[in-house]
Amino acid sequence: MSAETWTVGVVVDKRPLKSVWQPFAWVPSAALVAAPPVDRWSPLGRDGDVERFFAGPATLTLWPGETDTYRHNLESAAPSVYVVLRKDDGERGLDLLLATVDAGEAHAHADTGDDIVEPVPLPDEIRAWMAAFVERHHVERTRYKRQRDRADPEALAVGRHLRRPAGDEDEG
Repeated sequence: MSAETWTVGVVVDKRPLKSVWQPFAWVPSAALVAAPPVDRWSPLGRDGDVERFFAGPATLTLWPGETDTYRHNLESAAPSVYVVLRKDDGERGLDLLLATVDAGEAHAHADTGDDIVEPVPLPDEIRAWMAAFVERHHVERTRYKRQRDRADPEALAVGRHLRRPAGDEDEG
């Protein structure tokens, strides 16, 4: 069994903010079914104060052993592609790192605190591709809850072996 890939195009919005510390925010807004033949960070237009850019292509990779997470994504109220932007020293101060359909991978990047991680709507064509992949590769796994050993209350008695023999009390 091998992985399957799909290259998407990632769209990012530059949204103005009303803040003296940060004049704008970069917000992923869409995953395109295919990457357009334009350069990374090409402007795509404006919608009022919001500037839209093609951040670049990103490859979604599906692994046979991860079908459970893909299935959860597909069955969620809002199936998503998670876009990860990472801070850098370039012109915009960030760059497109990756896109994924694995919420666990996205969460790992969100935990770093330096990456911008946002879900964008999952296009129908990619949803169908994922569903077919899950159908072919998913294996139901039994989850086992670990059983703890019962503790011996006598073994937990603090200082049990340090007790003084009867009649050996301190005189006060």
